[in-house]
Amino acid sequence: MTNVKSLRGRDFITLMDYTTDEIKYLLSLSRDLKSRYYQGERYNDILRGGKTLLMIFEKPSTRTRVSLDVAATQLGMHVIYSNPQELQLGRGETIADTARVVDRFVDAIAARVYKHESLIEMAKYAVVPVINALSDKEHPLQVLADALTLWEVKGRLDGIKLAFVGDGDNNMAHSLMIIGGAKLGWEVRIISPRKYWPSKFAESLTEDARRTGGANIIISDNIEDVRGVDAVYTDVWVSMGMEAEAEERRKVFRPYQVNAELMRKAGPQAVFMHCLPA
Repeated sequence: MTNVKSLRGRDFITLMDYTTDEIKYLLSLSRDLKSRYYQGERYNDILRGGKTLLMIFEKPSTRTRVSLDVAATQLGMHVIYSNPQELQLGRGETIADTARVVDRFVDAIAARVYKHESLIEMAKYAVVPVINALSDKEHPLQVLADALTLWEVKGRLDGIKLAFVGDGDNNMAHSLMIIGGAKLGWEVRIISPRKYWPSKFAESLTEDARRTGGANIIISDNIEDVRGVDAVYTDVWVSMGMEAEAEERRKVFRPYQVNAELMRKAGPQAVFMHCLPA
């Protein structure tokens, strides 16, 4: 049985590094803490003893930044927020040197980065845990929250059918394939124009899904494949850093817009999910 001791001191860069039992434990712990909080319990001594979280955000953020800050504070941590321009990173200091320095002062680092490799580099040189607050490949914190939401709304974690409609090679599609298809045994349908299907990264996820529960990952360009799912998920068509492709992407993805007609195809049992309030 997974317990908190097995998770202490570990990086949280990709959910691929966590077993199905460990992910279910994190979801159960989150649900328990949320329930206790809304019943009036305050637990700001769980991480007592002067623990400090450093947040480094290369990209703008509202939800991830605020939720991380509030959660850490509620658990008893002190939070330091910074961006590269406020650190020596903005003057050319390497990620390795920055990681070595801040590692001496803080107990964990949460980083929102343009390149996933930056997280890997940071974790290599920092002893304290490094948390992925979004990269170009994955958004594990967001997808954990989404899994918890579906558990609460649908009353179960098992047997979920989810369709991701839009850019099938973005970080949210990847993360949903990992937590849903490869770890929780969901049926995950990526419905996207062929040019934007998941890259070779998806092949390893599909193989892992087969090994860890026989989940089904379907990749399709047919919008009719939304029929019968429990949830329809989408993301923006133009992610941060892709502004030069905006006009082309709007044309290509228009038939994959989530609207009332598409939700009728999905069925009355389907809920709509989005990682932004768009």
